[in-house]
Amino acid sequence: MTQVLELQFETAIGKTTVLTIDAPKPTITTAEIQQVMQTIIAKNIFEGQAGTLVAIKGARIIDRQVTELELAIA
Repeated sequence: MTQVLELQFETAIGKTTVLTIDAPKPTITTAEIQQVMQTIIAKNIFEGQAGTLVAIKGARIIDRQVTELELAIA
């Protein structure tokens, strides 16, 4: 099973920007996530076409199961 932590931010122009982190530590807490998101906003670490990040919109962990199929390739 593969996990991704998705951090959702509101930008200065009212759009939503999502940052994803592969394989977050299994013991991560909501307090840690919120603290990191506040630091990202306060230090203006990321800025994209949608503008600067100004507010926390949400966060979630997405579980995905991937099954590799073995194919006979000629």
